[in-house]
Amino acid sequence: MKETRTKIDFFEFVYLWFRLQGLKMPKHQKKMTEWLYNVWLGDDNRKALLMAFRNSGKSTIVGLFCSWALYHDNSARILVIAADYDLAKKMVRNVKKIIEQHPLTKNLKPQKIEQWAADQFTINRDVELRDPSVLAKGLGANITGLRADIIICDDVEVPKNCDSSEKRADMREKLSELDYILTPSGMLLYIGTPHSFYTIYKVKRDKDNPENVPFLLEFEKLEIPILNSKGKSSWPERFSEEKIASIRQRSGENKFMSQMMLKSVNLSDSILNPEKLVSYDEELNLVYSNGQQILKIGENKLLSASCWWDPSFAFCEKGDNSVIACVFSDEDGKFWLHDIKYIDTQKDVTDVATYQCEIVADFVIKNCIPSVRVETNGIGKFLPGILKQVLAKKKVKTAVIEASSHKNKELRIIEAFDVLLANRSLYAHSKIWQTPFIEEMREWSFNGKNKDDGLDAVAGCLLSQPVRMSKTSQQLSLLKEYNWQGEKTQFKAKTFFDV
Repeated sequence: MKETRTKIDFFEFVYLWFRLQGLKMPKHQKKMTEWLYNVWLGDDNRKALLMAFRNSGKSTIVGLFCSWALYHDNSARILVIAADYDLAKKMVRNVKKIIEQHPLTKNLKPQKIEQWAADQFTINRDVELRDPSVLAKGLGANITGLRADIIICDDVEVPKNCDSSEKRADMREKLSELDYILTPSGMLLYIGTPHSFYTIYKVKRDKDNPENVPFLLEFEKLEIPILNSKGKSSWPERFSEEKIASIRQRSGENKFMSQMMLKSVNLSDSILNPEKLVSYDEELNLVYSNGQQILKIGENKLLSASCWWDPSFAFCEKGDNSVIACVFSDEDGKFWLHDIKYIDTQKDVTDVATYQCEIVADFVIKNCIPSVRVETNGIGKFLPGILKQVLAKKKVKTAVIEASSHKNKELRIIEAFDVLLANRSLYAHSKIWQTPFIEEMREWSFNGKNKDDGLDAVAGCLLSQPVRMSKTSQQLSLLKEYNWQGEKTQFKAKTFFDV
């Protein structure tokens, strides 16, 4: 789609439209127009993301862009994708309206009414093509066999399709299919606002969010929040400071930050906020002093440990994960979430139970764990016996304790984490951020909709901090025995587990 000199550029096209409508073009919409035109002219990268605050008029500008593209090249094929089919049709109707009313595009309207439908239309064009000029599709619709020179992804991320990791993975998979639809020199444009901390609208890696790989990596980006870098309104004629303050109060802070300031936050308040964890990098260090074992993290002497295994044989999208975690406590009352392991039970092995117990045993050895609790509520009734055998073969003298929980899981989780997070007394090793645990924290809610297996395992650790055992120090023999807890006693917190 090379530019023809006899036709006006996009900015002039938009300027003429605003004049005919008796409107002045706001500065932020002028910025959108110039940016879109530069993206369209680009030869190397014609993939872009436009994020602007709600009711900023971005759909109007994009509708004008689609109309101008057809005016500029009547053989262009435009595909509009949205989370909802009706939303995609709304963009198509917007483009139709502009073509009907703009003086430079009126001649593009076809004579045949069947070519001017609500969800697709074909303009008067110089070539015969199978695909319509503009076509609306909902995300997930069958697009096999289509070809498009321009693809507009208009609000493909909405609250109902991004509130769990499974839904986000499904959305990404569907959007990845667009690469097979777009022509080699085509343009792919996303427009929308973030609806999740793990939004697809990321174009660069975020050092504060390393677990989220950007979906739109290397895309050009224009971001226009309602408040600019100086705290002033981006559209003062329509959004005064008083109106912005009112929107902020009515919508709530998280929704305002997401929809008006374009920040990737949860739309619902995060009860278990991982930002309240204290990160650390130090590893465990088992040393000897006066013939006794001492376990440290950095300079912090550890007094007790708790290890909880919540087993499962159903690792799948809807099943529970098999998770083991360990938490230590120190002399100052801090808790150290040092390690967590999500066990892949889909691995093709003959004896899944023994396979998991082998992994748990290695986890215990790696983290110098004196005892491990195995939750036996479900399928775990026979696992403690197998685990004891595996540990014996590895010559590790670690106690295996059967445990069962009776209280509602959501209540257990909030009671385990609430006070520690509020006091910033829960420390987490930096490797924890590379596991699903952090995502579970961000998206956890009382309704139990999202996965919480890692949270449940760590809650088991926190609610079952053990009494520190009194043991006689001895040199390690072939039997590895971890007795670094010392000889003092420690108060045992009230728990909701039978052990």
